[in-house]
Amino acid sequence: MKTVPIVENVLKLNDEVASINRKLLRELGVLTIDLIGGPGCGKTTLLEETLRRLKGDHAIGVLAGDLTTTRDADRLYQWCDQVVQINTGKGCHLDANQVRQGMAQLDLGALDALFIENVGNLICPVGFDLGQDVKVGMFSVSEGDDKAVKHPYVVYESSVVLLNKTDLLPHVAFDVTSFCADVKRLNPEVDVLELSAGTGQIDPWLRWLSDLIASPPSSRLACDEPVSAVRNV
Repeated sequence: MKTVPIVENVLKLNDEVASINRKLLRELGVLTIDLIGGPGCGKTTLLEETLRRLKGDHAIGVLAGDLTTTRDADRLYQWCDQVVQINTGKGCHLDANQVRQGMAQLDLGALDALFIENVGNLICPVGFDLGQDVKVGMFSVSEGDDKAVKHPYVVYESSVVLLNKTDLLPHVAFDVTSFCADVKRLNPEVDVLELSAGTGQIDPWLRWLSDLIASPPSSRLACDEPVSAVRNV
């Protein structure tokens, strides 16, 4: 029990830094998206295709979170010169201070949008506010159709849920109807966008993203409060 105040202080400090991040980003009009998904769900591939398709239309920066290596940043750099790799070592998520340090290495004033590609994990990243406008939860059909209900907090906090690798549906046991029903029971307001980033089929995502970039910063509602409860499904 003696450790509880320490944990509370850590989260409070993170939230304070996140508020500073959010204030700066909103003042500059930079849409900021925290992309959360498990290892191998296709986050980096999605960002590669997004950057390629939007190049010339929108200025986008990326903070790429990973335990080690610069491989994700190296992949993204061919489409975007505003990329910073953040290595967390043994840390299973990004925190607001790491994001703040990464932001300092970007020309934020030149950006329309900033992606934070969180560490591959469906659990830890959800509890840390980074200063984002929205969170996006990403799943893939290769992970199994029960992942949304097993990881409800990311669904609860997401402004949109992405289901990737749909090109593999003929080859894997994945019930799209069941997956979407679980998502809707957890978060009735969220839409599920079916994608195949590896084959370039991301049009629903690009429409959603472009509409959000074009929206006034004041209308980009963030989920600033921690999740206290999620209904059982």
